[in-house]
Amino acid sequence: MPDWPLALREKTMKKSPGKRVASDRVDPNETLPEYDFKRSDPNKFASRYAAGSAVVVLEPDVAAAFPNSGEANEALRALAGIIQKHRQRRPTSRRSL
Repeated sequence: MPDWPLALREKTMKKSPGKRVASDRVDPNETLPEYDFKRSDPNKFASRYAAGSAVVVLEPDVAAAFPNSGEANEALRALAGIIQKHRQRRPTSRRSL
Protein backbone atom coordinates (compact mmCIF):
# COMPACT_ATOMS: atom_id res chain seq x y z
CA MET A 1 0.00 0.00 0.00
CA PRO A 2 1.55 3.32 -0.99
CA ASP A 3 2.07 6.04 1.56
CA TRP A 4 -0.59 8.49 0.45
CA PRO A 5 -0.89 11.83 2.16
CA LEU A 6 -3.05 11.73 5.27
CA ALA A 7 -5.50 14.32 3.92
CA LEU A 8 -6.17 12.24 0.80
CA ARG A 9 -6.71 9.05 2.81
CA GLU A 10 -9.16 10.72 5.19
CA LYS A 11 -11.10 12.26 2.33
CA THR A 12 -11.64 8.92 0.62
CA MET A 13 -12.79 7.27 3.84
CA LYS A 14 -15.52 9.82 4.60
CA LYS A 15 -19.06 8.80 3.84
CA SER A 16 -21.11 11.09 1.67
CA PRO A 17 -24.28 12.47 3.20
CA GLY A 18 -27.38 10.94 1.67
CA LYS A 19 -31.05 11.78 1.67
CA ARG A 20 -31.98 8.93 3.95
CA VAL A 21 -34.86 9.17 6.35
CA ALA A 22 -34.19 7.82 9.80
CA SER A 23 -36.52 4.93 10.58
CA ASP A 24 -37.40 6.36 13.99
CA ARG A 25 -38.79 9.52 12.34
CA VAL A 26 -41.06 7.73 9.88
CA ASP A 27 -44.51 6.42 10.73
CA PRO A 28 -44.44 2.63 10.15
CA ASN A 29 -47.79 2.84 8.30
CA GLU A 30 -46.55 5.54 5.92
CA THR A 31 -45.31 4.61 2.45
CA LEU A 32 -41.85 6.00 1.77
CA PRO A 33 -41.42 8.27 -1.26
CA GLU A 34 -39.16 5.79 -3.07
CA TYR A 35 -42.10 3.36 -3.31
CA ASP A 36 -44.23 4.95 -6.02
CA PHE A 37 -47.23 2.80 -6.96
CA LYS A 38 -49.10 5.43 -8.99
CA ARG A 39 -48.55 3.68 -12.32
CA SER A 40 -48.79 0.08 -11.10
CA ASP A 41 -51.44 -2.33 -12.34
CA PRO A 42 -53.95 -3.80 -9.90
CA ASN A 43 -53.49 -7.43 -8.98
CA LYS A 44 -55.63 -9.45 -11.38
CA PHE A 45 -55.74 -12.39 -8.95
CA ALA A 46 -56.84 -10.37 -5.90
CA SER A 47 -60.52 -11.33 -6.23
CA ARG A 48 -59.66 -15.04 -6.42
CA TYR A 49 -57.37 -14.74 -3.40
CA ALA A 50 -60.07 -12.94 -1.42
CA ALA A 51 -62.55 -15.68 -2.35
CA GLY A 52 -60.25 -18.28 -0.83
CA SER A 53 -58.76 -19.82 -3.95
CA ALA A 54 -55.29 -21.29 -3.85
CA VAL A 55 -52.74 -21.13 -6.62
CA VAL A 56 -50.86 -24.37 -7.23
CA VAL A 57 -48.01 -24.65 -9.71
CA LEU A 58 -47.89 -27.97 -11.53
CA GLU A 59 -44.81 -29.52 -13.04
CA PRO A 60 -44.92 -29.42 -16.86
CA ASP A 61 -45.44 -33.17 -17.24
CA VAL A 62 -48.38 -33.13 -14.81
CA ALA A 63 -49.92 -30.02 -16.39
CA ALA A 64 -49.77 -31.69 -19.81
CA ALA A 65 -52.25 -34.33 -18.57
CA PHE A 66 -54.96 -31.71 -17.98
CA PRO A 67 -56.33 -29.51 -20.77
CA ASN A 68 -57.64 -26.87 -18.34
CA SER A 69 -58.06 -26.04 -14.65
CA GLY A 70 -61.56 -27.56 -14.53
CA GLU A 71 -60.22 -30.98 -15.54
CA ALA A 72 -57.42 -30.73 -12.98
CA ASN A 73 -59.89 -29.80 -10.23
CA GLU A 74 -62.19 -32.69 -11.18
CA ALA A 75 -59.32 -35.19 -11.01
CA LEU A 76 -58.08 -33.81 -7.69
CA ARG A 77 -61.58 -33.96 -6.18
CA ALA A 78 -61.88 -37.61 -7.22
CA LEU A 79 -58.48 -38.38 -5.71
CA ALA A 80 -59.40 -36.52 -2.50
CA GLY A 81 -62.59 -38.60 -2.22
CA ILE A 82 -60.63 -41.84 -2.59
CA ILE A 83 -58.15 -40.73 0.08
CA GLN A 84 -60.95 -39.82 2.51
CA LYS A 85 -62.72 -43.17 2.02
CA HIS A 86 -59.45 -45.03 2.52
CA ARG A 87 -58.77 -43.19 5.78
CA GLN A 88 -62.26 -43.95 7.12
CA ARG A 89 -61.94 -47.72 6.52
CA ARG A 90 -58.49 -48.00 8.05
CA PRO A 91 -58.49 -49.42 11.60
CA THR A 92 -57.25 -47.03 14.24
CA SER A 93 -54.96 -49.55 15.92
CA ARG A 94 -53.55 -52.97 15.15
CA ARG A 95 -52.75 -55.70 17.59
CA SER A 96 -49.78 -57.92 16.95
CA LEU A 97 -50.27 -61.60 17.72
